[in-house]
Amino acid sequence: MKLKCNWSSSSLKTKIRLLFAVILCVSILFSFLFIHYLYRNLYVNEVEQSLLNEGLKLASSYTSGEISDEFKTHLNWYNTISESEILLVNNPRELSACLPFEINHEGLISEEERRNLLRGEHLIKIGYEERFDRQIMGVVVPLLDDNKLVGIIYLYLPLAPIEEVFNRTTPLLIAVGIIFFLVIFKIVNSMSNTILQPIHEMRKYAKELAKGNFKNRIPVRTSDEIGGLSKTFNQMSEALDESDQKKKDFLANVAHELRTPLSYVKGYSEVLQEKLYETEDEAEKYLSLIQRESERMQRLVNDLLDLAQLEGENYPLIKEPIAFSQLVNDTVDRFYHRLQEKQLILQQHLDDEIIIIGSHDRLQQIIYNLLENAIRYSDKPGTISISLTQNQESIFFSIADNGIGMSEEDIMHIGERFYRADKARNRKEGGTGLGLAIVKQLVLLHGGRMEFNSKLGKGTTFTLVFPNELGSNKKGLM
Repeated sequence: MKLKCNWSSSSLKTKIRLLFAVILCVSILFSFLFIHYLYRNLYVNEVEQSLLNEGLKLASSYTSGEISDEFKTHLNWYNTISESEILLVNNPRELSACLPFEINHEGLISEEERRNLLRGEHLIKIGYEERFDRQIMGVVVPLLDDNKLVGIIYLYLPLAPIEEVFNRTTPLLIAVGIIFFLVIFKIVNSMSNTILQPIHEMRKYAKELAKGNFKNRIPVRTSDEIGGLSKTFNQMSEALDESDQKKKDFLANVAHELRTPLSYVKGYSEVLQEKLYETEDEAEKYLSLIQRESERMQRLVNDLLDLAQLEGENYPLIKEPIAFSQLVNDTVDRFYHRLQEKQLILQQHLDDEIIIIGSHDRLQQIIYNLLENAIRYSDKPGTISISLTQNQESIFFSIADNGIGMSEEDIMHIGERFYRADKARNRKEGGTGLGLAIVKQLVLLHGGRMEFNSKLGKGTTFTLVFPNELGSNKKGLM
């Protein structure tokens, strides 16, 4: 349990180094086993095969009958030129007496092995001899005459220890091992630094984020998972920075929007309280201004609350089938006097058969805000056109005016809170700068999208595209 806690509390760099140490130990163990494998399967097998080939070659010189002196002379001569020791024994039981070291002949060749020799099979014997302080490999080849064991040829050779076999290559192996260790250590150290440097930077910048500093960015040096994590961290920082800036702008805009009406209310209230007016008509005028500015603040607060609700994740939107053209007409009637005051001509092209699935109050709010925006930015005399069409997939609602229009910079900010294309005109007429932001959010809640086109001095067209749910159902039934 303590080891587990220590491991979990260790730094990542320590864990990487420990992992490197484990890999190195495993590599050393593998090298040790591999060297022994080579010793067994290359050197020992080669000695065994060499002794066997010599024994079989010598045994092939024997024909039959008693072992001749000529054959013995040939073996003695061959023994002088061979690296191995070669013995010719008539009786295997006498083999122990012929060897230059003590050995139990019954332990050297058992009765079972003697029967194998009678069948013409050779024997391979390996054992440790204290006198030589090493392993001895021996090969026993039978000499047969009509299934009678006439004698045996015994060849033996002390096996060189593994250190002697690899004596010449040991310095090379050590040199390669050291180079391998240094290269692996450098690679692991470099990789650990490459991996840990961004993590250390993230940790440092995360502390800055906690303090409210969202300006720092992590350098992206790689395109792997760490690089991807760095990019994600930078994106998070940018999002937090943008959100923080929006929050500051929002508070600044709210303060700015409330400052003017509050100053009016405060100033004229003091005038009325101190009775600094000359006539009752002047007092009534101040009261009217106070009421107008109060209503303006009330609209601002209501719009802010409305927008905050609409931007919530689970805003309840009760939908029902609605005759869209009737809803448009009902909303237009509320602007009758304002259209006359500004000498604006209203042109309508409405498809009376369009039924939309949506919220009655919220759709009316969309139409109201867009129409109010068109009237506010139109100069008299002017024209406002309203169009309502559909196809199988979508319902299209558009409001176009030939008013002051917007520049390309203004178009980029459509739908942002408190943004006004003409700030002087908007503030004069009492707008809050939240109307289009509310429209944009309501359209999204209805599954639609808002499109717009505007040219400075030529007017603006807003087009709302809603899904035609009933039209899609009819198409499916067909």
